[in-house]
Amino acid sequence: MTYLEFREQWHTVGCFNIYQIRAWKPDFDRSNLFRWVKKGYLSKLRQDWYAFSDLKGSPETARYVAQRIYTPSYISLHTALSFYGIIPEAVTSIMCVTSNRPATYSNDFGEFSYQTVKPALFFGYKPMILSPHGSYLLAFPEKAILDLLYLYPQYNTEEALMELRLDEWWMQEELDRDRLLAYSEQSAVKALQYRVNLLLKTYRND
Repeated sequence: MTYLEFREQWHTVGCFNIYQIRAWKPDFDRSNLFRWVKKGYLSKLRQDWYAFSDLKGSPETARYVAQRIYTPSYISLHTALSFYGIIPEAVTSIMCVTSNRPATYSNDFGEFSYQTVKPALFFGYKPMILSPHGSYLLAFPEKAILDLLYLYPQYNTEEALMELRLDEWWMQEELDRDRLLAYSEQSAVKALQYRVNLLLKTYRND
């Protein structure tokens, strides 16, 4: 098989694993992948996962890759908050939430980290369409905040919460307070509910 034949079949998929390829061509020679990586046509993302190197450089593609190479997961925490413009910092790594074990990966498309929440907290995300490669899951802003308070329990004082430097206009005008409180109640974690209420008080949305 030539690289051009392979590219025609798989480029619109964006990233893929060896098992998908073998489902398409059971006799596919895996050494092709090693050779194409060496030539720079493909990038290895993690064990058994690859992507086309010419897709590098797009933040959306990096978020799509994050979603694909480790499941179940969705984009959240500082990455989502930066996406929505709620925190001032530019976030270079892709931070995700998973109900699986924690994991980290580094490849040509970026740095990817996955932090664990209990299965009952794996909710509050929406699909983001990425043409032509499908979609990835992104936390609603209120869920990104909830995930942050859950995974970083040190944000339990007004002083600590102010250090997050959340956009005050957004917190007062755009935050869906009812959604955040509903998510907090759904979590059934009393300490988390306390931190959510303190956050609303700190940013004057109580």
